[in-house]
Amino acid sequence: MNTSKISTTLLVFFVAASLSNCDEKAKTETVIEKSEIIEHRKVDETPEYFLLRPEVEKAYGYSHAVKIGNSIKISGAVSMDDEGNPTAVSNFEQQMKNCYADLDKVLKHYGCTFDDVVVENIFTTDMPKFLEFAGYRTEIYKKQFPTGSWLGIKELALPEFMIEIELEVHKSK
Repeated sequence: MNTSKISTTLLVFFVAASLSNCDEKAKTETVIEKSEIIEHRKVDETPEYFLLRPEVEKAYGYSHAVKIGNSIKISGAVSMDDEGNPTAVSNFEQQMKNCYADLDKVLKHYGCTFDDVVVENIFTTDMPKFLEFAGYRTEIYKKQFPTGSWLGIKELALPEFMIEIELEVHKSK
């Protein structure tokens, strides 16, 4: 009987040791998977810059947008043509629409829509005019409005600009 108990004890020990080795292998695989995930994140966090009007943006020294991971920051859009000249001078409503049209181009470049916008900051030299036309934003934001600020300021980059709109976007994978 002692031999039988010893054999049973050894059998239990070997089975436990085998299972323990399986657990160690699983832990090792988990560590490798986590390591691969960390490496993958580093690759995704490389900044990707976008120039909407390359010559104008180079001349003024800015990039229109940068994407890092799932976040995109978009510089303020103003009402200008491809040479950087102000458009819709003295027409606040049209300037606002031109800003959103440019922002839409940037969003589409990244495969996004206004539904992905989480922050919208508006700078204006004429807050009463902005408030008069702010309802236009309901045509832009179909699901919900983003967070953000509306700021009345003294001036923008050029005296003809009456509004500038910047965005932050979060794009889920």
